[in-house]
Amino acid sequence: MALKVAIQMDHVASIDIAGDSTFVMAMEAQKRGHALYHYGPGALVMDAGRILATAEPMEVRREVGNHFTLGAPETIDLADVDVVLMRQDPPFDMSYITATHLLEHVHPKTLVVNDPAEVRNAPEKLFVTRFPEFMPPTLIATDRDRILAFREEHKDIILKPLFGNGGAGVFHVKPDDENFNALLEMFSENYREPIIAQAYLADVRDGDKRIILIDGEIAGATNRVPKEGEARSNMHVGGTAVKSELTDRERDICAALRPELKARGLIFVGIDVIGGYMTEINVTSPTGLQEINEFDDVCLEADIWDAIEAKL
Repeated sequence: MALKVAIQMDHVASIDIAGDSTFVMAMEAQKRGHALYHYGPGALVMDAGRILATAEPMEVRREVGNHFTLGAPETIDLADVDVVLMRQDPPFDMSYITATHLLEHVHPKTLVVNDPAEVRNAPEKLFVTRFPEFMPPTLIATDRDRILAFREEHKDIILKPLFGNGGAGVFHVKPDDENFNALLEMFSENYREPIIAQAYLADVRDGDKRIILIDGEIAGATNRVPKEGEARSNMHVGGTAVKSELTDRERDICAALRPELKARGLIFVGIDVIGGYMTEINVTSPTGLQEINEFDDVCLEADIWDAIEAKL
């Protein structure tokens, strides 16, 4: 069946088609005969109770420098759309939260992936705290004395913002680091929220594994290895993706997550695991499809669309 699919995303012109997961999801939808509409979160409107978007019909193709065509803008009622893919990148700020509230008005009659209320209720660095048995030692606090005590206990730690993304604002603070006080000052000046302190996991040198779950089921994994001299493994700061298999511990983590993800309607989820410890559960705009496809000779975007169509 041909569906009408609206994709809420950062502008399609800005994406890297070699690695972007939204791009291959759009390619797969188009392959299935679904009509695509493109709009940014700023195009959402609530008018007399209706959720509208100024959207452009979109075609995509795997041609570098010529990967999309957009048609003339038109106003669409999202209640008349079959599926909305909420795929804009974080930060998970009030703008993001507002978009979830607006999309909640059309879901589930229009299937929003992922469920907007559950996206709002599951920020990646907080949702993971529901599974403390799989986390490294972690402190979420504003109080300076508590952060100092955590550092005194664990010596080698990571500091990061609660609602950051893409590795921004993540610092590895070694026991002899003289910048610790300056970092706390910077966090207090730039963020109103508490910060996260975690025990440093030396296994990050061997990689930060991204595991994809589709409707609660394991779909695949890739390991992201940080470049020399870098504590972060994010691809856009120089991390390298390599083929990976899952350990028994990682399968146990996924098994614990499965019922919660299915109950929340979180169809496309990516979790991050370092040395057997889960550090984040990504439900906003997970990535990693193209890397896993290449290493495992699979097509995860097809599995995602199978799950979406089954929900309909």
